[in-house]
Amino acid sequence: MIKDNQNTLNRLHIVIDAALIVAAFFLSYPLRFFLLPKLFPLFAIREGEGFLNFTQYSINVIFLVPGYLLIYNTLGLYKPKRAHSLLRTLASLFNGNLLGIFYFAFIIYIGKMADISRLFYLVFGILNLFLGASFRIVLSKILKTIRKSGHNLKHVLIVGYSRTTEGFIDRVMANPEWGYKLFGILADSMAAGTRYKGVEVLAPIIELDEYIENNDFDEIVIALGINKYDKLEKIVNICEKSGVHTKFIPDYGNMISTVPYIEDLYGLPVINIRNVPLTNTANIILKRVFDIIGALVSLAIFAIPMIVIAIIIKCTDKGPIIFSQYRVGKHGKEFKMFKFRSMYVEDPEKEKGEWTKRRDNRVTPIGRFIRKTSLDETPQLFNVLVGNMSLVGPRPERPQFVEKFREEIPRYMIKHQVRPGMTGWAQINGYRGDTSIKRRIEHDLYYIENWTPWLDIKILFLTVFKGFINKNAY
Repeated sequence: MIKDNQNTLNRLHIVIDAALIVAAFFLSYPLRFFLLPKLFPLFAIREGEGFLNFTQYSINVIFLVPGYLLIYNTLGLYKPKRAHSLLRTLASLFNGNLLGIFYFAFIIYIGKMADISRLFYLVFGILNLFLGASFRIVLSKILKTIRKSGHNLKHVLIVGYSRTTEGFIDRVMANPEWGYKLFGILADSMAAGTRYKGVEVLAPIIELDEYIENNDFDEIVIALGINKYDKLEKIVNICEKSGVHTKFIPDYGNMISTVPYIEDLYGLPVINIRNVPLTNTANIILKRVFDIIGALVSLAIFAIPMIVIAIIIKCTDKGPIIFSQYRVGKHGKEFKMFKFRSMYVEDPEKEKGEWTKRRDNRVTPIGRFIRKTSLDETPQLFNVLVGNMSLVGPRPERPQFVEKFREEIPRYMIKHQVRPGMTGWAQINGYRGDTSIKRRIEHDLYYIENWTPWLDIKILFLTVFKGFINKNAY
């Protein structure tokens, strides 16, 4: 059974990680004290200075191995990751090694080992991360190849037929490397023999007991339609009694986020409709500090280009240098957003209800350039400093369009639970300017529900390399 294979693989994971930690530690010693000094004189041991011998360093392994394994386990690196992305695993590994470096420093401090080279444990941290990542990348490729060839499969029975059933089957069929073998579906709403992408409805749900008894399933997936939830408790009881690992796919994906937050009210589970990490006080402070530092650094970098643009606008066209426009921000509050003026001055009422179109004759020559390169947005760094905006977040919209879209697009107003941004997940994926508002909102919601400091850094990094030049900016 696959569950036995999974347990064996998890144990093997732990053993290999322990071996890699030891290997990284022992390799770091010659790297730090023999190879690096030869390659980079900066790291050479000065005359008259000594360093601890290898035996004195190796004592630390006794504390490092269990500590690192505990950190890895806490971050979920030993949980089944059949349907998880490799990138997500590597991100957890990176976080684990970052915590591991602090753990190593703590050991040195507690043990009063002042003579331990700080560069040594930095070399160790980088080498351990490299070895751990390499192992997981190779293992992932091997497992995907094995599963695609029809081995190491997880046999799954689906209970219930609904849109979530089809969604589950769609994803399994699109990712054969996950290694799911769909046995069939038990459902009351569809006739036996009905197929969806080759997966057959076998019998009504009342026969669940019999199918579990006569087959050896690794997993049961309950995917009832929301109108069938009166049967849910009985089905769960049957599955739990059998001991087969059971998953439940709720049929309210359009109402609840993919990462809902569950509270425990003295044993009563309460599901928050939407998980917004940026409602957490610590996260709000962290993001605000990041915004202020980032805005100040960006202003220092863009100061000269901004001055040049301001001079060109002033010299080539009558009108103000800065264009301000009311936008809707956090909690639905309006604020003035600043841009370099890129269009000829016109009647505000006429401009109010119009989108900028391709080859729009209202755009000035310099305006076309700064819009295409997004340099017209740089004055928004002052909005960030003031607190109206963030460096990263959903782009703010004009009040009249907010009123329009809130009626036309489900969940549109959720974007206003966080500060709007200069750039965002939607923008780096090409959804800005005259593009699909619905797709833009889907990307904004993904950002809001999955925010981390690393996601902000990733978006800023991608903005630099592919977000400034925008084919949809006219």
